[in-house]
Amino acid sequence: MRKHFISLARLLPLTMLGAALLTGPVLAGEDNNEGNQASGDDAATGIIPRNEENIARLGEDLTPMGSPVAGNADGTIPPWTGGLTQDDWPEGYEPGDRHLDPFADDPVLFTINADNYEEYADYLSPGQIATFERYPDTYYMNVYQSRRTASFPERIYDRTIDNAPTAQLVADGEGVTDAAEGFPFPIPQDAYELMWNHKLKYKGIGGTRYNNQVAPTARGEFQLVRLREELLGLYYREGTTIDDANNILLYFFQEVESPARLAGNILLVHETLNQTAQPRQAWVYNPGQRRVRRAPNVAYDNPGTASDGLRTNDMTDMFNGAMDRFEWEVVGKKEMYVPYNSYQAHSGDLEPRDLVRPGHLNPEHMRYELHRVWIVDAHLRDGTRHINSRRTFYLDEDSYQIVLTDHYDRRGELWRASEAHNIVYYDVPTLWSTIETHYDLQSGRFVATGLDNQDPVNTFDVELSPRNYTPQALRTRGRR
Repeated sequence: MRKHFISLARLLPLTMLGAALLTGPVLAGEDNNEGNQASGDDAATGIIPRNEENIARLGEDLTPMGSPVAGNADGTIPPWTGGLTQDDWPEGYEPGDRHLDPFADDPVLFTINADNYEEYADYLSPGQIATFERYPDTYYMNVYQSRRTASFPERIYDRTIDNAPTAQLVADGEGVTDAAEGFPFPIPQDAYELMWNHKLKYKGIGGTRYNNQVAPTARGEFQLVRLREELLGLYYREGTTIDDANNILLYFFQEVESPARLAGNILLVHETLNQTAQPRQAWVYNPGQRRVRRAPNVAYDNPGTASDGLRTNDMTDMFNGAMDRFEWEVVGKKEMYVPYNSYQAHSGDLEPRDLVRPGHLNPEHMRYELHRVWIVDAHLRDGTRHINSRRTFYLDEDSYQIVLTDHYDRRGELWRASEAHNIVYYDVPTLWSTIETHYDLQSGRFVATGLDNQDPVNTFDVELSPRNYTPQALRTRGRR
């Protein structure tokens, strides 16, 4: 088993570079080995060459995921020392419990609000700035100590390092080959590889979650939609290759449990690894009709389940599905205030009414930290259709989880701002969102998913069978 705890004597220094898209500090690696030095546009974006020398640095001065182990120069971002491990579990926690906050004693360092956000603008996204301006009296961000808690199973680290020299994009970036189990591209070379790292981030071999949703009115009135979901991730099974998975990334099953007017509606998705070779397949079961039918529109910008049109299908998990309708580019890496270690929002002591406020989630329960993020810009491709003309994604460097997204309408105006409030599910471990929220800055409404505070916590290691995720099985399950 490889060792992934790094000697701090070999930390990678960082240098500040100008941004191509946003003002403020953009960060790129500065190699001690002259032969590894990136140059030109690659250096400005933070991309380093994928060669033998740099691959050998994975698990040394680069984390197994490919991010620099080193913190920043002034110490406000710490070194990565392995993330949250079993040694860091809060006292009294047992696997299967709702995750306790390991940092409950952390004080708020400072608060960003409508009165002072301009002082921090270099570390904020356009969407965050617009949210301060949209809700000057009620929206704020409590900033806490930065903690690089991202962690994954040891075999995911091993497989990620194994993938580094072999994984390749195929079908113009719409598929991946020669990778297994871990992140396919720990030394990413372009925007497609970054987005695939997000899409293939470890989600466990199989499990159940309550991805409950609210879509409040502008006055904050809402009805909770209870969504029970199952995920079976073939790619993540130990010993599985892409060929073994038969082009299936995961099976997704979603059943509405309440309210009564929606209860019994079921969605089944076969998410493919190469959506050019085999597009996503989806079916729905309607309890009124008692029949299963294909659902080819469960993709792209079609509205998500019971969302009042406030989120699209491809906004689930901040982004999913085919990338072929956009042109993708890496803007760079930057230090930003982003949602992180959101255990307060995950707490079983809260109910949805504690979290929902008119226009936005309750800032009292949200946590923000300074982290380095990759910035990826996506512009609508000529001749294609989508309600967004542009999207900007902000990916945590340690996990490739998309933590922020800015969405622009067809006029090029900022429309929506999305946040993924994440935690490390430290019994797995993996970093994933506990709540996702999408603010419609034009209508004054929002939709949030993952409000499972009063439901059983997510499971990740349940041995589910692909036989349960066929159209025939869907018909049987719908009639129970």
